[in-house]
Amino acid sequence: MSVNERMDRLLAKARKEPDVKDALLQTQAEREPMEAFCRLAGEYGYPVLPGELLAAGEEYCSNLHKSVNGGATYPLDGWDDLLELFYAALRLIP
Repeated sequence: MSVNERMDRLLAKARKEPDVKDALLQTQAEREPMEAFCRLAGEYGYPVLPGELLAAGEEYCSNLHKSVNGGATYPLDGWDDLLELFYAALRLIP
């Protein structure tokens, strides 16, 4: 299962279980948020490594640039941060 599939399943779990959503959001306040998030994701059965998050975010951003006719001329700030995008999705859950 890819890191994106694991993140999707973790997000689905957070939608169904408010305590999971809250615990995941609390990892943002940790000294090392990415490490805290990865540790917690593993505890929920969706192991994610920090390197996987970075690589997946970079791949996503690179694919966006390639999809622009002729290539993008500047990077899109924050679009390569998969964890921040995940936190944003969590905050949208009522």
